[in-house]
Amino acid sequence: MTTQRIEMEDELRSEYDFFKLQGGVRGKYVDRYRSGTNLVLLDPDVAQAFPNDEAVNEALRLLLKIAQRQQSNNPPAGELGRYAVYVTGDSEGEE
Repeated sequence: MTTQRIEMEDELRSEYDFFKLQGGVRGKYVDRYRSGTNLVLLDPDVAQAFPNDEAVNEALRLLLKIAQRQQSNNPPAGELGRYAVYVTGDSEGEE
């Protein structure tokens, strides 16, 4: 009889021994949280693309500008009626 090893989908354990976890600081970011600063945890592949927080902010601002330009060039489908021009035939040219 062979046993198969089942790999877990995540790295979380069912229980943690918090006394063995060293180096953690309780409330490390509490002041930033209270001041309204958004803290975001980047995935490792994304974090490698940006050397610091300024680079992340610059990239996000550029993305916002692009999105705003796209919205101004392409109004939502519900608003198309406001900008549509209806041309009717001239009564003299109709048969």
